[in-house]
Formats: sequence, structure tokens, C-alpha cells
Amino acid sequence: MTRTILDIHILQTVPPSNLNRDDTGSPKSAVYGGVRRARVSSQAWKRATRTAFSTLLDPSELGIRTKKVAAVLAERISALDPSLSKVAASDLAAETLRAATGSKIEVPKRKAKDSDGDADGRAPESSYLMFLSSHQLLGLAELAVEGSKGSGDIKAIKDFLKDKDNKARARKLVDTRHSVDIALFGRMVADATDLNVEAATQVAHALSVHAVDNESDYYTAVDDQNSDAEKGAGMIGIVDFNSATLYRYAAVDVNRLRSNLGEGLREDESSTAPTRRAVEAFLEGFVTSLPTGKINSFGNHTLPAAVIVKIRNKRPISFAAAFERPVTQGDAGGFLRGSCERLARHVPELEKAYGVAAPDTTWIMRVGDDTEALAGLGTEVTLSELVDTVGAVVAERLEPGA
Repeated sequence: MTRTILDIHILQTVPPSNLNRDDTGSPKSAVYGGVRRARVSSQAWKRATRTAFSTLLDPSELGIRTKKVAAVLAERISALDPSLSKVAASDLAAETLRAATGSKIEVPKRKAKDSDGDADGRAPESSYLMFLSSHQLLGLAELAVEGSKGSGDIKAIKDFLKDKDNKARARKLVDTRHSVDIALFGRMVADATDLNVEAATQVAHALSVHAVDNESDYYTAVDDQNSDAEKGAGMIGIVDFNSATLYRYAAVDVNRLRSNLGEGLREDESSTAPTRRAVEAFLEGFVTSLPTGKINSFGNHTLPAAVIVKIRNKRPISFAAAFERPVTQGDAGGFLRGSCERLARHVPELEKAYGVAAPDTTWIMRVGDDTEALAGLGTEVTLSELVDTVGAVVAERLEPGA
């Protein structure tokens, strides 16, 4: 089977904003090419992309990442057996999760001290974020109800899970039917490394193509109840911000994604359908999403000015090196035109030198005259055309014998 790597390159201009803060509240930054750049962490943009999945995929194809995994599972157990009390459902959930993942599922000390026996207050939690798909949670809930024999007796479920075959079933349930977000972004289970899922997606930290200095906004807030005699602000403060033209990059190992997801999970769909849906959702979600740090203060709702998508056969390739020497402001101002011209020179030279040109599987989505230099790099498309075309090509390459 031909290896399929999806590369996504984006240029996006963001006005004054604070998309991703550090521990002091300032926009994150990094030194690259000897100068300070604006930076948005990969974690921030992955979170934004995952959030976008809620409008792009059915909830059954998504997972839940939480320490409160026992409470989430208890809800599903209660839905299957409404006769169980909240306490019984919670205990069943915790015991089932311990067997399935080998993790400690316990009532946090802060809750144990204050809960006074309240079922909601004493819900056990895992010691770290646990990532399970909707299908995995449902399977565990069915197993818990089966093992408790409808009694909700904790001894019954413990005896049930002591059986080697039943414990193996629980283990298998959390290692099959992965959700799209688990398959894409991976999963770490600290207490059971065999349950780890290696991510099919790599997301780079977004960097400005030019040097950036943070600025500060000194603001005041008026107390609505102050009289005319009461002068001054009710509150004062400072918020840091910057503005930048960002280079964003992500790569998807489509073959690993397919392996993580499994082939056709329903009888009424082709073996490549789950992977195609995941690729299309990630592509649209990554392109259109935006981290929401300080969004109410700045309203910085922009979309990319240019998107380059390539399908490769061997390995992913970032174009970040095109901006190792920072782009300087154009004669009329702005950095976008210079960034596009820089990419238009860098991409063909790099691909020719390494023999990795892929003109038949390169697509360009661009907006405005400043991006005109990129027009010759591939087939120009709209967002919907980009998503549909890339999805179709990926599916074709995954077909048996391709």
C-alpha cells in the first residue's frame, strides 16, 4: 500500500490579540532565526481543532478526556440500568475502570473530606486525564451492568472482573473502537502503556513570519454605582497583546490514522469511510479553528489568507525554514505579500533539491492579491472543494491494491 502523508501549511494574519498566554498572562513567544516571534502552542491549536469537531462529526465518533471518567461512565451505567442508585453506579464505574485500565480511580482527598457521603461529591476520579471514546464508554457500561447482575453489588462486579477472561474483555474494550480525536491526537495511559495510542497527527507551534514585540493595553472599568462626586475608575489593569502573520503547519499520517481507527466500522460503509471522515474533519477543523484566549477582549476572528495542502508518499515536510530569516515589512506595509513570495520561491527549490515535488496532489486556497505568488504551486480550490477533493484522494489511495 502506498504511504499517504497529508501536509497542511497555512498563512494567517491575526490583529491585536492574545490567543495563547504564558504563566504571566503575556502572549507566548519564541526565538527563531535570532529574533523574537509570536507563538501559539500546538496544544492550543489542537484544542481548538478538537472543539471544532463538535460541528463536523457525530458525537458517537468523538471521545471524552477527563479526570471525572468514573462519573461519565456512571451516567452511562445508570442509563442502561435506571434501578441503580447514584452511589452504586459510581462504584461499578470505578471498579470497571480499574480493571480495564489498571489506573487508580479514587475519591480525591479534597472531596473525601467535604462530601459527607454525598453521591455527587464523593465521585471517584483518575489521577490524570483519561481519554475514552463514546463506543468504549458504552462497552464498559454494558460490561459493568452484566457483571453486577443487576444488583449494583460491588462484590458481584469485583468477583466478575477477577475472572481472567472478563478482565481481558474489559481491557479489550478500551483498546478498540477509538474515536476520531483519539486516533488523531493519541492517548497516554500512564498505568498501562500497552493501551497508549500513538498520534497520527503532528501539529507545529504556530510562529510569526516576522519579528514581534508584545504591547500592553492599560484599561479601566467604571463602577456603575459611582456618583458624580466619586471620581476615578472602579478597576484598572493591564493586558498584553501582539499582532502577527502566522505560519501554521500540521501533518497527518493517514496510514496510522486508519490503523488507529480500524477499517469500516459499519456494514453499510466502505472500509475507507471512517478514515476519510476523520481526514476531512481534521482538515476543515484545523484550517478554520482559532484558539479563544482573550477573544472577548480582542474579537480577533480571522480566517487564513492562504492554505497549501500536499499529499506525500514518504515523510512530512514543513516549510518553516522559509521564514528562518524574518520577513520584513513591505513598502506599503504588511507581511503577507512578502510571506507568500518567500514561500513561492522556497517550495519549488526545496522540492526540486530533494525530488519530492507533488504537483498532482497539491491544492491552494488563497484570498486576495497579496497571495497571488502562490497561485502556481498547485490547483486552486475553495474550502469545500479542498475538503472533498482531499478526502476522495485519500480514500482512493487507501483502497486495496492502491
